[in-house]
Amino acid sequence: MLYELRIYHMHEGRMPAIHRRFADVTLDLFTKHNMKVVDFWEDAEGDNRIYYVMEHPDMAARTKHFAAFANDPEWIKAKEASEADGPIVEKVEAFFMNRVPYSPAAD
Repeated sequence: MLYELRIYHMHEGRMPAIHRRFADVTLDLFTKHNMKVVDFWEDAEGDNRIYYVMEHPDMAARTKHFAAFANDPEWIKAKEASEADGPIVEKVEAFFMNRVPYSPAAD
């Protein structure tokens, strides 16, 4: 398995909008496109960031699934609607990880 840590840096005041978009649209579309989210977090120190980890069979599947998601007309429409008051996400960081054999989750 390949794991992807994604960090979204939001524009000031846009945290409620990103939470709504993920809860109301994005997660369902991820499921539709065979994209598995392991967990979500928001910054505990008050920064405008959310963090989530996705699980992919491999990089080829990740690339294929993200491309299908990004081109989904439902996603395009939802993204445009959610950004009617301005952009939500300032920057996205992505880090790719492989689980180590001694991870407690490897059992």
